[in-house]
Amino acid sequence: MSTGSPAQAPTEERRGRAPRAGLRPMRPRDRREPHRAASPLELFFDLVFVVAVSSAAVELHHDLGDGHVTHGLVAYATVFFAVWWAWMNFTWFASAFDTDDWLYRVLTLVQMAGVLVVAAGVHDAFAAGDLTVVTAGYVVMRLALVVQWLRASRADAALRATTHRYALGIAVVQVAWLARLALPGQGGTLTFVVLALAELAVPVWAERARPTPWHPHHVAERYGLFALILLGESLLASANALIDALRATEHLGELIVFAGCALVLAAGLWWVYFSGQHHRRLGSRRAGLVYGYMHYVVFAAAGAFSAGVEVLLDHETGHGGLGAVASAAAVTVPVALFLLATWGLVLRHDLDRASNVLVVLFGLLAGAAAFAPQPLVVAAVAVTAVVVTVERAATAPSRG
Repeated sequence: MSTGSPAQAPTEERRGRAPRAGLRPMRPRDRREPHRAASPLELFFDLVFVVAVSSAAVELHHDLGDGHVTHGLVAYATVFFAVWWAWMNFTWFASAFDTDDWLYRVLTLVQMAGVLVVAAGVHDAFAAGDLTVVTAGYVVMRLALVVQWLRASRADAALRATTHRYALGIAVVQVAWLARLALPGQGGTLTFVVLALAELAVPVWAERARPTPWHPHHVAERYGLFALILLGESLLASANALIDALRATEHLGELIVFAGCALVLAAGLWWVYFSGQHHRRLGSRRAGLVYGYMHYVVFAAAGAFSAGVEVLLDHETGHGGLGAVASAAAVTVPVALFLLATWGLVLRHDLDRASNVLVVLFGLLAGAAAFAPQPLVVAAVAVTAVVVTVERAATAPSRG
């Protein structure tokens, strides 16, 4: 596995001189670099997001379980945006400019500290709608990335306009986030949406100057690793169901079926996600932006799925505040969103027409399973059918 060091040695090293102050020029990496893989620092960086994602899933579980569906979904979407967007921006920057010197590592650790601050503020965001702590952690993450962009601007004149646009755009939006905290009720949902759209606009604007040289295989691998983190949360929920089954003998049979179906769902989502050739969907700037942005749905659905398993488990054991259909929908709707978003981003390009139709139909069936007498069983069957469809089409000629 790569250690994260650039394939092309900086000029100072090629000439036999040590990098100044132990720093390497942050020159763009080769987009065609062979054997590019996630670095240990990137893997370490991902671990801290487990804390933030888990905190958001726990709070979503509590809100849904108490019947506060709208409030819980809005709070979850808000917090998850902060987590996802910070992770995504680091990932794409690292793919293009990772130097793995001491300053790059320190600034990455600062971003990790910001993630922990965000995680610490998740409860207040759900309980009182107070985004002060979440915003503070988010701004810390984003400003550390501004410093990284300014470093990159000094090392490559060709990309200077792009890197300056990133640094300026991110910095301006962070000032707006902080100013939002002074508004009554901290600005409400509308101001959040406006600033979130401003965040999304920065890469579109910056990349128009000149695209950054992100590595398609590396980016695809990083997204796959984050998907594993999120699906891992659902495995934990499945394990909790099995543990409860062993403790509660009066529901033993039902809970064993529940745990088995939850495991099938998690495994099916993993199977479907990693069946696609993700790097092939990253052939251009526009394709990269679509791939990156639409993954909000994929990742948010995966995180909500783990919370939904806990919500349905509460209902099955008589502790939930939602009705049967709503509790089941907490599982089946995220499953359907994950399947359909993954299909739309990746799978539809590789499947024949009949297989595409079947995947969409089975994905919709998985979501509608909430209305079935045995929703988890029906959803598991639908997801299995998607897996079988994808596997049967795997030997068909690629459509590009």
